Amino acid sequence: MTTRPPPRGGPKGRKPPSGKFPPYGERARTGPRTSARDAAERAARNRGDDAGARDPWTAPGTPHAVAAAAAAAAAAKPRPRPARAERDDAAPPRKAPPRPSARPAAKAYAKPVESRPAAQPSPPAAPAGPTRREQRAAASATLASGVQTLTVEADEAGMRIDRFLTARFPLLPFTRVQSIVRKGELRVDGKRAKPNDRLEPGMSVRVPPLRLDQPTERPRSAAREQDDAEFIRSLILYEDADMMVLNKPFGLAVQGGSGTVRHVDGLLAALTGPDGQKPRLVHRLDKDTAGCLIVAKTRLAAATLAKSFRSRAARKIYWALTAGVPRVRQGRVSTYLAKDEPTDADARMRVAKHGDEGASHALTYYAMVDQAAQKLSWLSFKPVTGRTHQLRAHAAHIGHPIVGDPKYFSVENWELPGGIQNRLHLLARRIVIPHPRTGRPVDVSAPLPQHMAQSWNLLGFDASRYDPIVEAPES
Repeated sequence: MTTRPPPRGGPKGRKPPSGKFPPYGERARTGPRTSARDAAERAARNRGDDAGARDPWTAPGTPHAVAAAAAAAAAAKPRPRPARAERDDAAPPRKAPPRPSARPAAKAYAKPVESRPAAQPSPPAAPAGPTRREQRAAASATLASGVQTLTVEADEAGMRIDRFLTARFPLLPFTRVQSIVRKGELRVDGKRAKPNDRLEPGMSVRVPPLRLDQPTERPRSAAREQDDAEFIRSLILYEDADMMVLNKPFGLAVQGGSGTVRHVDGLLAALTGPDGQKPRLVHRLDKDTAGCLIVAKTRLAAATLAKSFRSRAARKIYWALTAGVPRVRQGRVSTYLAKDEPTDADARMRVAKHGDEGASHALTYYAMVDQAAQKLSWLSFKPVTGRTHQLRAHAAHIGHPIVGDPKYFSVENWELPGGIQNRLHLLARRIVIPHPRTGRPVDVSAPLPQHMAQSWNLLGFDASRYDPIVEAPES
């Protein structure tokens, strides 16, 4: 015997005239059936809770949702729940007409919404945080108070840990900053940090108790500030609203150190603007290396230019006078370099092996532009990486050290030709870097310093001669 399935639709299998069933809120209930929703609503009313607030099936704003919220508010206990009251006050539902229903409880859905608890006063707005100048002043004032925990701000993203401390503690010598980082006294998110580690917003930097030496130099006078500003401006090769390129002279240190009083970083303080923004160094040159030095005028420009150096988007060309003439006129030097004394910031670099402690890969392209009497060469370098003393160490590694280099020049039975000064003959000749705001390349070249210009004239080198290093690869 085959059982036929029951007819679908309304009576006698007919569908509603509209071709679809009426929505849930408009359909009259015809029997004493008890659904899960009805049971939940009754249980909520008995315990004074709002079941509609936890109902995942009812979309907010529908008539049924509004009526359910009104019924729950009317039956709620006199003590409202603070979190839910704030949410109801934030979006008050509109009054909805009662839906047709055969159940007596339907009258509760039509009760007015005015019975809801009164709105709670909104909390006062949080006060604005301290400015950058106030943060620096507070950090300097509490420098000797003990252990401190600093939080990295959004505009400090990508900063080196040593630059971060120098910016937060302007009175702290840079050598002291490097010392506490090297000794492991500094913690970033609970871990030891290296001086070249980069920071991200929200990181926690734990600073140990610090002590400042008593200031020994006299307060800076207005006349000295003006002299320093004029001296720095006399070195400018390129300048706009975001950056400038200086022609750093031979013998002027870029940053302070042991026994170093006059340096570029200190002189830049004379160019501090009315808003307290001091020009910032983007990269460094050795004290005896002359040439192009980029300085950022704003923190945003400094971060952008620093990223260009890290991503190797900046192109640099150096000129040097070296001993001897290389047999290969154009070549590539790829080694690993490590410090002889890891604790000394200005220690001599040595060629190391891959895997040695502190060893970093260094890559340099070179090309010989001219030579004199098979004794001296004019070499042009294009460094791909930016390691400490990279060009000086690589020039010595290929057997042609730079003339006047006190650390790496070690050629036996070699005498300095007459008329050539015993100074480091290394020039940061040219730099090409994307502009921090427009992205267009900024191409700046520096002239020969006085002692190198004298050597070029003596040897008959033409500084306008074509430089073949521009054809060297970029990586």
